[in-house]
Amino acid sequence: MAKKSKQVLSKKSDAERRLRQADRLARILRVLQLLQSRGRWNAESIAEELEVSTRTVQRYMDVLELAGVPWWNDKKHICYRLRPDYTFPVINLTDDEVIGLATATAATQAPGLDINAGARPTSHKLAASRDEIESLLIEATRFTEVLDLKLADHSKHREVIRTIQWALLKRQQVTGNYVSPYEPKPVKLTLHPYRICLIKSAWYLIGKPLDGDQPQTYRAARFKSLRMLNVPAQIPGDFDLKDYFGDAWAVFRGEQTYEVELLFTADAAQVVTETQWHHTQKVKRHKDGTATLTFRVDGLNEIVRWVLGWAGRVQVIQPPELRELAIDQHRHAIEINLKGSQRRSGRFT
Repeated sequence: MAKKSKQVLSKKSDAERRLRQADRLARILRVLQLLQSRGRWNAESIAEELEVSTRTVQRYMDVLELAGVPWWNDKKHICYRLRPDYTFPVINLTDDEVIGLATATAATQAPGLDINAGARPTSHKLAASRDEIESLLIEATRFTEVLDLKLADHSKHREVIRTIQWALLKRQQVTGNYVSPYEPKPVKLTLHPYRICLIKSAWYLIGKPLDGDQPQTYRAARFKSLRMLNVPAQIPGDFDLKDYFGDAWAVFRGEQTYEVELLFTADAAQVVTETQWHHTQKVKRHKDGTATLTFRVDGLNEIVRWVLGWAGRVQVIQPPELRELAIDQHRHAIEINLKGSQRRSGRFT
């Protein structure tokens, strides 16, 4: 038992040592970034910026000197200076890699994906390092845009998503108020966070309630408040997101698995087969232009809404339960619209 405890302590100390080393390296790189930016930086101002002592700053400067960074002390203006032609060496990116970064920059600026700074700061830093990278990045970013993704608006929930991300990285529990459409009032939750993921059109937190046995799915935008606790979270090392969702159509996994077969009309076949709607999707095209799509899904409540969107251009072949759900929903829609039409007719006659 004592030997095992020593091994655990040794692993923990090694992890802490690597964390301290990474933190020190990050601070040294931050000093280099400050020296490359506009303004005058000396030991006192850098110490204040990094919240360290001036002696620590001097040790950072010594490391930079050993690394070959050409800095000197400008006694006239009382600040550190870098040689004007110096640039920090960067990874030798290929043109395709630069274009990939430009695509990531454009994507992470799109509404719904702009949950943090995204790839833009990285692009700017790389662009400043070499003229050829800067030119290609500017051109690629200018010609690449992401529009109208139909994602949920998370502009008011960036802090919630950021809290989830940091709680996962630090392995801490989170607590907050959650508004569910299935509950009469907000619910106070304390969770062990497992994952954060983007599914279909929104960001979700997968977490296990403190008083629960199984993880559950929570839509990030429904948290009215969320904060990280200084309490360790229990995150299973073998948790697998794909296993968790199984063959759910989107985010809510039903208890029963169904083999779904849908026949699309010729005018819809070309459009519907252009997209991979589900990871189990299979397509069979027919000589008359129609197409059959098959899926294996856990639960029908989500896929039926998708089927209804193709009304008049799809026939449910299997299972009969899905066919009945679709018929019931169509009848309900007709009733609602007929009542609305009758009310308006009566109002204006």
